[in-house]
Amino acid sequence: MARIEIYTTPTCPYCHAAKALLADKGADYTEITVLDPDLREKMTERANGRRTVPQIFIGETHVGGYDDMAALDRQGELDALLAG
Repeated sequence: MARIEIYTTPTCPYCHAAKALLADKGADYTEITVLDPDLREKMTERANGRRTVPQIFIGETHVGGYDDMAALDRQGELDALLAG
């Protein structure tokens, strides 16, 4: 399995949806809550300037947000990415 990191905030519905999709896939992930401005800045740098949550990284790939990850799943590409 690829290493998965997801940047979130506690009240974000898209963050909850992304975590649910990963859980449905049986994928373990590291959640990084970006309430701390320093962590949000690090996320923004990694995500090429994107400041919205969630920001999802699978292995070395910046997937983007929940909509991006759900699109990969619909296209049948998410499972291979998760497998590494």
